[in-house]
Amino acid sequence: MENSLIDAGPLIALFNRRDSYHQSIVNFLKEYHAVFWTTWPVLTEASHMLDFSLKAQMNLLEWVNRGGVQIVPLTEKHLNKIISYSAKFADVPMDLADASLMVASEIIQTNKIVSIDSDFYIYRDFRNQYLTNVFLNS
Repeated sequence: MENSLIDAGPLIALFNRRDSYHQSIVNFLKEYHAVFWTTWPVLTEASHMLDFSLKAQMNLLEWVNRGGVQIVPLTEKHLNKIISYSAKFADVPMDLADASLMVASEIIQTNKIVSIDSDFYIYRDFRNQYLTNVFLNS
């Protein structure tokens, strides 16, 4: 099974039934078989955006705890790359969550991402390659 990163937008949509992407993400995740990976900055962003409902936040965290998504272990040794990505794409701008996903793509060696954002058509990794948004391309 292939590895794929997952961004905050799809996680928010998955746990917010009122989100316009909710049903599309649910259907996509039923059909797309991969090991999903994310980062703590992404989970923090998703949890913050779900702050309208403690139940939604807890459902997200329980899903992660059950293995719905794996967490890429970023440490302080990755900060230089995060800073480098953020500086390189400052005109977009690239936030911490997106920069952490770019570094995570290198760590788990994948170019696949599930996102509702078009930013990943702009960002290129250290090999000058784009991530493939498997959700928007489905």
